[in-house]
Amino acid sequence: MRAVQVVGYHQRLELTEVGEPEVTGPFDVVVRIGGAGVCRTDLHILEGQWAEKSGVTLPYTIGHENAGWVHAVGAAVTNVVEGDKVILHPLITCGLCRACRSGDDVHCTASQFPGIDTAGGYAEYLKTSARSVVKIDDALEPSDVAALADAGLTAYHAAAKAARRLRPGDRCVVIGAGGLGHIGVQVLKALTAAEIVVVDRNPDAVKLAETIGADHGVVADGSHVAAVLDLTGGNGAETVIDFVGEGGATRDGVAMLRRAGDYHVVGYGENIDVPTIDIISTEINLIGNLVGSYNDLCELMVLAAQGKVTLHTQKYPLDRFQDAIDDLDNGRVRGRAILTP
Repeated sequence: MRAVQVVGYHQRLELTEVGEPEVTGPFDVVVRIGGAGVCRTDLHILEGQWAEKSGVTLPYTIGHENAGWVHAVGAAVTNVVEGDKVILHPLITCGLCRACRSGDDVHCTASQFPGIDTAGGYAEYLKTSARSVVKIDDALEPSDVAALADAGLTAYHAAAKAARRLRPGDRCVVIGAGGLGHIGVQVLKALTAAEIVVVDRNPDAVKLAETIGADHGVVADGSHVAAVLDLTGGNGAETVIDFVGEGGATRDGVAMLRRAGDYHVVGYGENIDVPTIDIISTEINLIGNLVGSYNDLCELMVLAAQGKVTLHTQKYPLDRFQDAIDDLDNGRVRGRAILTP
């Protein structure tokens, strides 16, 4: 089969022929890929940022946002059958460790991460586990929802976690309305009655956010912290969800927060510099967010089927993988880029 592989760091990906994955274990599921999301993490992989952390052996197939159709299943698989439309949770998990048994499978101690430390979905087929496949509604197409497997799931995890503490009348500031942030806004709108304020440097992104659920849009032009404080009566917001995490966003995010507020970090790239006396005197909470759980993905697919969460995509055939990578790297992608093998 055709597959796009990392052959070396600081080198271009290569399209090559590799063997088709086969069912070898009772809980294996082989999926024919209908859509594979192109993510900024893929750019970071090529830059070598994940080399030491993942320990992956090159060459290997990249791609960690995947959806498609079940192609083959192991003898013990009962939750899906051949032909089912599915989206794949990004991790292959064991189901036996404490985290998995607590429903917190994103912290599985024996997980594999297709596209990061094992073969991913920039290919015609991918092997995963019965624990990782979520059937999707017939009205949804794999290429339309593939990026919800990671970008959408990460946004949902953070927004749903924040929504559990938000009450009617509260304010939630969303920093960044791009690929993840525009999903987060829709999730917040579906799950909470809190007032949503979106901050972004791009005026077009702010306008988009206002059409999909944001109550207020603020362009990050240097006066945005003051604008948010003004919108919140000078107190700051009960919750800030930062989908950027660099370029001064962490400084601004903390400054927009009220006493005893929650600052959710999703994007990454810089350090958070907050004097400890400020943390204890205001009792603010700094909360990290990784990708979501299997149950989070199931819930997100319900919202997608109901039309409450939609994803803007730009699609590319597999042999145009370099165009997708270049467009993402140069800021030409609105929403998410999707490869369609």
